[in-house]
Amino acid sequence: MTENTAVAPVPGSPDYPLHSEATIGAYFRAQVAVEPDHEFIVYPDRQLRWTYRDFDIRTDNLAKGLLAIGMKPGDHLGVWARNIPDWLTFMFATAKVGIVLVTMNPAYKSHELDYVLKQSDMCTLCIIDAWRDVDYIKIIRELIPEAASCERGHLTTPEFPYLKNLVYMGPEKHRGFFTVPELLLLGSHTPDEVLVASSEQFDNNAVVNMQYTSGTTGFPKGVMLTHRNILNNGFYIGENQRLAAADRVCLPVPFFHCFGCVLGVMAVLTHRATMVVVEEFDALMVLEAVSKERATALYGVPTMYIAELNHPLFEEFDLASLRTGIIAGAAVPPEVTREAMERMHMTEMTNCYGLTETSPVFTQTRADDDDWHKQHTVGRKHPPVEVRVIDPEDGHLCGPGEKGEICCKGYNVMKGYYKMPEATEKAIDADGFLHSGDLGSYDEDGYYSITGRIKDMIIRGGENIYPLEVENFMLSIPGVLDAQVVGAPDEKYGEIVVAFVKQREGFTLSEEGIRETMIKQMARYKVPKHVFFVDEFPETTSKKVQKFKLRELAAELVEERASA
Repeated sequence: MTENTAVAPVPGSPDYPLHSEATIGAYFRAQVAVEPDHEFIVYPDRQLRWTYRDFDIRTDNLAKGLLAIGMKPGDHLGVWARNIPDWLTFMFATAKVGIVLVTMNPAYKSHELDYVLKQSDMCTLCIIDAWRDVDYIKIIRELIPEAASCERGHLTTPEFPYLKNLVYMGPEKHRGFFTVPELLLLGSHTPDEVLVASSEQFDNNAVVNMQYTSGTTGFPKGVMLTHRNILNNGFYIGENQRLAAADRVCLPVPFFHCFGCVLGVMAVLTHRATMVVVEEFDALMVLEAVSKERATALYGVPTMYIAELNHPLFEEFDLASLRTGIIAGAAVPPEVTREAMERMHMTEMTNCYGLTETSPVFTQTRADDDDWHKQHTVGRKHPPVEVRVIDPEDGHLCGPGEKGEICCKGYNVMKGYYKMPEATEKAIDADGFLHSGDLGSYDEDGYYSITGRIKDMIIRGGENIYPLEVENFMLSIPGVLDAQVVGAPDEKYGEIVVAFVKQREGFTLSEEGIRETMIKQMARYKVPKHVFFVDEFPETTSKKVQKFKLRELAAELVEERASA
């Protein structure tokens, strides 16, 4: 077993030794052997606790159960569910036998499900009964009516020619579905030799999961990630937080997203730590979980931290056990990071940056970085990768302080988009660099800063305006809880700046007041022409703000004002 110690960086070296060349299944077994009775997974609200040994037995049985119903290495299995315990069981069971896990957003409805089932060539779909306003069983009955009459394991439907199995992730019976208890029972009566035989048919360069991008800008693409990609990425993420076996990491972020299953699960696995799972984000439940389980680390996107820090019962909880964690997944306001570090005791908090296509993290602040860098940058590159900033106009390599597109090359770059060779070729250039679509820069010390998305950049009368800069300033205005800035069409300037603001409880802000404050301290062309107050922003399930929806709303509201 490789020791969990950081290796001295060799910047730019293509031969930088990775932490592990094992498959996830083999790596997990090695961790079980070291400390089998150590807690691996805890669900405080369910009073569920699985040790490394417990989970090894459970995932072995499920893996053998999947083989017993006809699945084989290379087949695709989709999980359409919130963060229930058996989401993780399926994640590890599939990894052990070379089945590709297709992660699916629980907010999908019939249109998205239809698309992913077809695009992914999925042969087994695992679901829960419902989530929020989505009735999964009803959608399946409407989309796949044959399931109600076909023998389990022998589904035949012309619409989805690869789909053969449906699995209900619970004990209840639904016609046409296997249940998890049935699969576990099947597996317990299947010899271990079939498990071993399957594990010998692939290596760590095999695709282990296919993560569909969130689709905030169009149809999702299936990002193919390997064992090597995500296992090593999880290790370096954990190293920068100084994770160890004694750490207890609170995860309220969704597993279907890289934030949950790589930054969370893989970082915990590679450091033999414990994950404390919150099934669905709720600020109060997160505070309770941290306090009750004495969590030492907490993960979240900025909107999650804002909700926790501003919860009326925040002061009632003892969060002194917290030491580190991650804030990522969206543009991170420095003020939110500072508050979390000060009020939640997360002095060693880290900020990560990356994309699903890069497994996902390739820059990160370190636990021992100074406060300013933690709050204002996305840190330095991970040792085994190369990072470039490239001018999107003429392609020249940018120097320190010069803005350009952030690009990455290394072990962590995806195998490609499933069945989308043209999109893959567009994303990864001839030199092997993945183009992020994000604008940023780096300083003389190698710290990177993200300015915003290339497509989010606002061009007003020839002036380039970066929304993140404007948003960060707005968050310094007393009473502003959160702000999102987008461009709206304008006949005179091409685009104008529009802001959407959520205000703190107890404050009464006005559009005029905000604009006057900004005009005094910012170049006038950057100041929003219109400020609209909202209670919520449109978000993906993983809590990323959907800027494209705000742009559409801004265009409508500006036009309404002009008409009035």
